[in-house]
This record gives sequence, structure tokens and C-alpha cells, in this order.
Amino acid sequence: MENSYIKSLLAPRAKNTGGRKVWSIDLETVWLPFFTATNTEGHTAIPLDQLGAPLRLAYNQDGTVKFSLSGKPVIRVAKDISDAVRLVRENMAANLQSYANAVATENADGYGATARASAQAGKPIQDADARNLSDAIMAQALAQAEAVAEAEAPKNTKRERVAVPA
Repeated sequence: MENSYIKSLLAPRAKNTGGRKVWSIDLETVWLPFFTATNTEGHTAIPLDQLGAPLRLAYNQDGTVKFSLSGKPVIRVAKDISDAVRLVRENMAANLQSYANAVATENADGYGATARASAQAGKPIQDADARNLSDAIMAQALAQAEAVAEAEAPKNTKRERVAVPA
């Protein structure tokens, strides 16, 4: 099993505050160089116009420019790039699952011990969250009941008629 790849995934890196994200990864500094490299090596065949202009104006079915509810034009990532990112994401998830399965198979005792220790360490947090959620729901229900009672209070009070001297 290739551990250097897994270790590289877990190594801390400087955060990039770039531009447009695709699957939470910067399009300009990560995806475009990656797909340019994969095109160069013949692993992908993303059209060059999509690599050159990856952000595209979106259009309605009638051919007019599409605008969001806030009035801004809708910008989409070119379809072949978006499809390639989805494929990478799906394959990465499969690789992560495969790695976990391989470790669980090759080191069943260690994996089981870590899983049990994790569950035990997380139990107090889950219990506290359950109590806090229950308390919050109860407080919310009480506040709502008080608001309803307060709103109905004037309706339930009867006004006495007072005779006005003539």
C-alpha cells in the first residue's frame, strides 16, 4: 500500500485564498494546471477553449443571459472541467474507502482498537450534545408557549362595563 500519497494528503499546507472554487478547490491555481497537465500527458481531452476560458456566462433555455435573484449574471464552470472535477472527486472518495478497507483488513486489531477508542472518546461529547439539544428544545417550546399565552391573554380578559353618569 502506498503510504506516501496518504501522508501527503494529510500534510499541512499553506492556505490559498484564490478565486473561484470548484469542489472547494481553487480553479485557477489547482484545477487548470492539473487538467493542463493531464491533457498534456493524454489522460484527459478537455477542449482547449474550456481550459482557456473556464468560466462561462450562463444562459436561459431561450438563449438570454441568466441572472440570479439578486440581479447578478450567473457564471458557470465549463462543462468538461466540471465533469472532470466530479470524476476526480468520485475517484478520490473510492480511493479513500479502499485505503480504509485495506488498513482494516491488514491491521484488523489496530483498526478495531482505534475505532473502539474513538467511539468511547466521543461518547461524552455525544451525550452532552444530546442533553444540550433536549434542553434547548424544551426552552424553545416554553418560550413559544409563553408567547402564545401572552398573545391570547388580552382576548381572555373581560372588560367590565362602567356606567357613565349622564
